[in-house]
Amino acid sequence: MISERLKGHLDDICLETPAGEHYSYSQLEAESARYAQLYMQPAYRDLEIEYFLENAEPGLVICSPERLAAVKALATKRRVAHVLTLDASGRGTLHEAARACPAVFSTAAAGGDEVAVILYTSGTTGRPKGAMITHRNLAANALALHKAWGWQPGDVLLHALPIFHIHGLFVACHCAMLNASKILFLPKFDVAAVMRALPQATVFMGVPTYYTRLLAEPAFGSDVCRNMRLFTCGSAPLLPQTFREFHERTGHTILERYGMTETGMNTSNPLDGPRLPGTVGPPLPGVAVRVVDATGNDVANGEVGELLVKGPNVFKGYWRMPEKTVEEFTGNGFFRTGDLARRDDNGYVSIVGRAKDLIISGGLNIYPKEIEGYLDKLEGVKESAVIGVPHPDFGEAVVAVLVARPGNEDLRESDVIAALKPLIASFKVPKRVFVVPELPRNTMGKVQKNLLREKHLGLFAKP
Repeated sequence: MISERLKGHLDDICLETPAGEHYSYSQLEAESARYAQLYMQPAYRDLEIEYFLENAEPGLVICSPERLAAVKALATKRRVAHVLTLDASGRGTLHEAARACPAVFSTAAAGGDEVAVILYTSGTTGRPKGAMITHRNLAANALALHKAWGWQPGDVLLHALPIFHIHGLFVACHCAMLNASKILFLPKFDVAAVMRALPQATVFMGVPTYYTRLLAEPAFGSDVCRNMRLFTCGSAPLLPQTFREFHERTGHTILERYGMTETGMNTSNPLDGPRLPGTVGPPLPGVAVRVVDATGNDVANGEVGELLVKGPNVFKGYWRMPEKTVEEFTGNGFFRTGDLARRDDNGYVSIVGRAKDLIISGGLNIYPKEIEGYLDKLEGVKESAVIGVPHPDFGEAVVAVLVARPGNEDLRESDVIAALKPLIASFKVPKRVFVVPELPRNTMGKVQKNLLREKHLGLFAKP
């Protein structure tokens, strides 16, 4: 049906607003008809949607019926030819148009290097960038994960992830589709709904927040997980205590992996072999990684540097940003992830943090994740985020933002600082500590440290 609407415009982009499993069907149709796709979060507001329409210039927009008036006005303004609707139950003008089309159709042959999808990065700094993912990228990642995670006949995937993100859209769906597996779609993550569905599933993919919320439910345990084969985790760091508590409660060991919008999955803890807390495992087959210093030279095992990756999974470049694309790749084709990492002698990678989150105080490098590791082990601390904010003397100062465990809301700044002093060097000890009800997160559970930095920007400003 999409090909009928966009006949003769093979380069047009099918822009969609995911809301359930029916959007995965339109994803497959777009791929089979040789159209690139663009995905938007349902939470986007008009100005954000207009930016995507202006930047991507799609030929078709698919939106929820309740958003039709607003999206159509924006589409008309940006000269988008077609707007169709689809709701979570599969009803809408897209469905009506599809029913009027012939039941038999042919697929269009697409080259491996043709763009299959444009996924926009979160845009925590500046406007979002569109990562051009090719058919070859998607196929390479799906094949690697299908083998690495030991997909089996009869596997059933319980899907509670957003479909506008690479985790839920491709990592989860493509593995299951490649395996011809049944997918149990949930419209969103809900503890009660997940617990009802888990006994019918064998594979579950989640973000750390999903696992902490499941563990907060007293009824969650090994009986609920009796038919499960594999739990994976990604999109944000999994705390070691969550890793251990999950194993104690369920008997299952979460498999943590690492990927990016631009690359799909790069590393994974092994299916058979030690799954180590705090690591994301060795590189997947076909993926090469390097950990380098500021001059581009490889650092020794155990030392921190920027993680570079190369492989058939790595994207083609940024949409309409050729200079940015060149900037993000080395001369020999490695992509600069912007993540700080270290490797051990067995090749396991540990993500230390984002390079942009590195704190330089008094000329000394401070890695927030290291301090967060100590904070999270303190009695009464549920989770933490460490940031650097401008300081008139040191350049930057360390600030910690904590969430207290239930019953410990009276956690005091002075007690936290006193507990840290014997554990870490004095220059790493936070100058200030704040206790908040919760940390700001994006839709995939990543802590939005940029918002914390903005809030405390003038903390040490001189009057």
